[in-house]
Parts: sequence; structure tokens; C-alpha cells
Amino acid sequence: MKYRWISDDDTTRDAPWMNTYADMVTLLLCFFILLFSMSVVEIDKFRAVMSSLQGALGIMEGSVTPAIPPSDDIFDPQDLQAHLLAQEMAGMRALAAEFEEELAKAGLTEKVTVELEERGVVFRFADTVLFDIGQDELRPECREVLLKVGELLGKVDNPVRVEGHTDNWAINTPRFPSNWELSTGRATRVVRFLIEETNLHPDQLQAAGYGEYHPIDTNDTAEGRQRNRRVDVIILRPSLSMAEPQ
Repeated sequence: MKYRWISDDDTTRDAPWMNTYADMVTLLLCFFILLFSMSVVEIDKFRAVMSSLQGALGIMEGSVTPAIPPSDDIFDPQDLQAHLLAQEMAGMRALAAEFEEELAKAGLTEKVTVELEERGVVFRFADTVLFDIGQDELRPECREVLLKVGELLGKVDNPVRVEGHTDNWAINTPRFPSNWELSTGRATRVVRFLIEETNLHPDQLQAAGYGEYHPIDTNDTAEGRQRNRRVDVIILRPSLSMAEPQ
């Protein structure tokens, strides 16, 4: 189509720029019609999704639950977190079963047990296996079991925390003014052995002393106190590992 315009003197002239302008307007009209046809939005569902995400990510305070029931395609951060935790725990459960079998083959299950906790896989030593009462020097008899545990730890890349625990009986010696020093000293002794004798890298290990403040049994009986006097070696599960210093 060719456009013409009439001047004041009634003469008709060609207007070539109108051709380009008309083509551009037509193309823009088609473009916006196409966009509109592809962008039909369900407003209620869109608002529900945004409210759910903002509340989960802490973007706005006091965010409320969407008024409409959530559908299957709305992202739920809590469900995702639970799913990831379940996957992690399944992997840690398999690791614990493997290590327990390895210790059984080596005949060491009476000296160290393998337990699964929410924080990860725990090697649990009774105090008399590693140390004499009130001491932090490793007993010569514990070398075999510590070497085996170090071998198993070498199969994972997770951070490993060594924890010392005591019962609630007070100690007050020049070397150990309290159970804090005793529990921490025992943890660091085990860490040093694992580094020097099993070639575990130091940046994978950490030591912690908890004194008598994290018992797993009562301190009212001799048997309970004996269970509380222990050293735990924990392989931290992956999501907890991410929070550790790099």
C-alpha cells in the first residue's frame, strides 16, 4: 500500500515514510498480540507462589500462608529440606552399616560401637578402651582399634569431630583442674593419633571437650557413669559439613 498526502495547494504528493511507519506499527501490533496470547496468568496462583517464596526466604516479615490451598506445583521449601535430610540420612545409614560390618570382621565391636545420629555416624569408645580413669594418655591396647577407625575415616571427605566426655565426678589435679581439661585433653590425644598414625589430614579433624554436660545415661549409678565417660568420633553429615570453617 502506498500512502499519499494532499498539500495546501491541493497537489498530491508521495509520502514514502508512511510506508515504513505503517509496517512498523503493524509488526508491533502483531508482536503484542502474540505476547498477550502467551501470557495468560492465573493471578491467585501467582500470588500464592510469591507469598510462599517470600515467607520462606525471609523477604518480608509476618508473611502469611496463602489463602488458597497449595497445589502440587507450588514450591515448598520445608518439603525440600525434609527430602534432602532424608536423602542424607539414608546415605549415612548405609555408611554406618558398612563400617559396623568392617569392625565386626576385625573383631572390634566390643571396643567401639557404631551409631547413627541426626548429626552423622558416631564411633563411640568406652573410656577404659582408650584411657585409664582420670588420665589422657592413650593405652597401648587401643592402637589396633584406633588404626582401624582411622582407616574407615579415610574413606570419607566429611569433617570429623572428636569429642571427649566425662561423668559428673569432679576432678581437681594439677594437670586437670576440672573435667573440661580432662575431656578436651582426651579429644586432642585421639586427634593427634589419627593425624600422626593414620595420615588423616589435619583440616578434616576437630577436637571438642564437653566435660560432664552431655551425658547419655544417668550419673546416679556406676554403670551410667561408665557410659558417660566416653570418646565419640563423629562423621558429620554433608549439610552440617557446609557450616564448618573452610
